Amino acid sequence: MSAAPQFQPSPPTNTQVIIYQQSWLSRLWNWLGWGGLAICSLILIGQWFALADYFDTTGGIEEKFVQGEEFATDKVAVLSVEGIIMQGDGFVKQQIDRIRDDENVKAIVIRVDSPGGTVTGSDYIYHHLAKLRKEKGVPMVVSMGSIAASGGYYVSMAVGDQEGSIYAEPTTTTGSIGVIIPHYDLSGLLARYDVKDDSLATHERKQMLAMTRPIPEEHRAIIMQHLNAMFTRFKSIIKDGRPKFAKDSDALDKLATGEVFTADQAIENGLVDKIGFVEDAIDRAHELAKLDKTKTRVVRYRRPADLLSVFGAAQAQQSTQFGLPQLFDLAAPRGWYLATSLPAIATSRRAD
Repeated sequence: MSAAPQFQPSPPTNTQVIIYQQSWLSRLWNWLGWGGLAICSLILIGQWFALADYFDTTGGIEEKFVQGEEFATDKVAVLSVEGIIMQGDGFVKQQIDRIRDDENVKAIVIRVDSPGGTVTGSDYIYHHLAKLRKEKGVPMVVSMGSIAASGGYYVSMAVGDQEGSIYAEPTTTTGSIGVIIPHYDLSGLLARYDVKDDSLATHERKQMLAMTRPIPEEHRAIIMQHLNAMFTRFKSIIKDGRPKFAKDSDALDKLATGEVFTADQAIENGLVDKIGFVEDAIDRAHELAKLDKTKTRVVRYRRPADLLSVFGAAQAQQSTQFGLPQLFDLAAPRGWYLATSLPAIATSRRAD
């Protein structure tokens, strides 16, 4: 049996340790690199917060950049009142709520392109716009589009008595100061086809505005009393927004005939302050708020587009076709601040 091999230790080797020392220039570049990365990260985070508003759909609407400095903190908000005003508590109110809660909004431009609408809806929007102006304590300017008549003019009075605050475009139609309760007498048509209204009511006045019969003089006087109360409020709202008419009621009475006016006529009669486009109104808002245009962003609001909203828009389009509901609406004793005598039909484009 052979002996097991014995372990022979290898001879010791010389181990060489190399110590590498960075030069001061290399260390400087490393510091600059890490510092640059930190600064870039902070910039990106800052831009994310600056742009976060554009992805915020609070209240069912989203913010859209219009002009100015996209990453600025201070904002001029353009609030749109467009189309027929119905209840007033829809898209316009959503914009009001969004602006009210945004501490970065330093001035507001109300973009009005509306022939008006219901008395209650117009007054609702006016009330909340005026409340917004007072609570935020920021300047408010109106920019009138193609039409700002009747209820459209009514809501414009929310700017208060601020000088130089209502702009109309050269082709704007405005005015139409008055109230209408539509009534259509179909009694002749029904008689021709031997159709009679045999409705039962607790009192004859329940059918004061029935389309199946003429309005008796006694009932007409009652309706006119109701109409004049709405008209008196309309004129009082104008006096709050146009101090000139508070001092001269007769001048307002001469204009409050339901007549519409061109922009030049509106200037001449003191219904608006200046002729200019929305950009001019935005410049005026900057001026009143003492904002630097190069350090301010102008934003608007819109409803986020999705499949449900598209489907809802299609349904809304179908619902605007004249039918039985619209016929009943025409017969309702509802007052309108509206530059048309067919309010229930002209609802294809609503402001709310």
